[in-house]
Amino acid sequence: MFIVEKPYVSELLKKTLAKLGKPVLENEVASEALQNTDVSLSPENDFVTEYNRDRNQPVYSNSENAIDWIDSNLKSGDLPRTIRLFKDKGAFRDLVRDMYPDFFYRTLKFEELDSVNAEELPIPCVVKPCVGFFSLGVHMVESVAGWTQAVERIKTEVEEIKTMYPAKVLELDNFIIEECIEGEEFAVDAYYDAEGNPVIINILGHLFASSDDVSDRCYITSTEIINQHHDEFLNLLQEIGSRAELKNFPIHIEVRTDGRGNLGVIEVNPMRFAGWCVTDLAHYAYSINPYKYFMEGLKPDWAEISRCCEGKVYGMVIGEIDSSVDRSQIKSVYYDGFKANFSKVLELREIDYTKHPVFAFIFAEVGADNMDELKKMLHADFTEYLKF
Repeated sequence: MFIVEKPYVSELLKKTLAKLGKPVLENEVASEALQNTDVSLSPENDFVTEYNRDRNQPVYSNSENAIDWIDSNLKSGDLPRTIRLFKDKGAFRDLVRDMYPDFFYRTLKFEELDSVNAEELPIPCVVKPCVGFFSLGVHMVESVAGWTQAVERIKTEVEEIKTMYPAKVLELDNFIIEECIEGEEFAVDAYYDAEGNPVIINILGHLFASSDDVSDRCYITSTEIINQHHDEFLNLLQEIGSRAELKNFPIHIEVRTDGRGNLGVIEVNPMRFAGWCVTDLAHYAYSINPYKYFMEGLKPDWAEISRCCEGKVYGMVIGEIDSSVDRSQIKSVYYDGFKANFSKVLELREIDYTKHPVFAFIFAEVGADNMDELKKMLHADFTEYLKF
């Protein structure tokens, strides 16, 4: 079963929905995105009836914007409770507390941010909404003075953020302060099958411009990354799935590893793989259709994939718009100039910058010895592609 929602529905997802023939909830987004396709939409009552017929069947949404509807309509099963367990970072920290007994975290109300004594915090640390998305409202704190600056920035962001995403996706009443998890950061698309076994669909390395960078600007994947980290991440997923009793459930989990077997979970995003249909990178890189694999319980043959894709690196770059830019003054975007940064573009997705602080997503293939194409994007000023 599928629930299609904003902010983005990819062509791969549309084609997959048509081929699989699974129930797709009829809503405003699906009706618009899937018009002129072979997808037959399921009215709300029919969709709920089908879900109640088998509450253990796979349910996927491309966006956490669907959480409101799920809370209101699919409450006969465990799905809303399971989603909340992962969407609420405080609740998730409680779930895995004994796995990380020395890890510092503290939840508090938005209005309590001003009263925090920064000298009592484990600097460096990060402060973010308990229920968040897309690095919105996330701030790194690297000094006592930096705490005050972070709180002031959060205050100025809150009102703008409220206009962009539904309350269930990004709740700004509660925040969490966490100590920084050291090591390389990765994002893992995975699902739990009908027996509760985790299956990894893709592993993405998260590239940063600096130590205080918290943006989602660039991710990469390669079979080298997957072969190096697959088993340790799978063991972590097994433990989390066992504690949460997960079956037929997709997740997008962000992890840091110090390379010595020590893993720290940053957060777990339920009901979906990488947001904005960025999970499609697995299709370009490894011919893995994430939606089909989840619905049909398929497992990647990583040994065979490695033989085909050795030495290749696939990247995703977000054409983000700096918060200082008045998007209402943008006249157009020089997309060809943005594409020219890459020697082999796999897909360019143009995004409505009047609605989102993003003008594009781009997928590209580079060689393992030619990472400069991606790394230079970390420091690039994307305003040069905006025409005012």
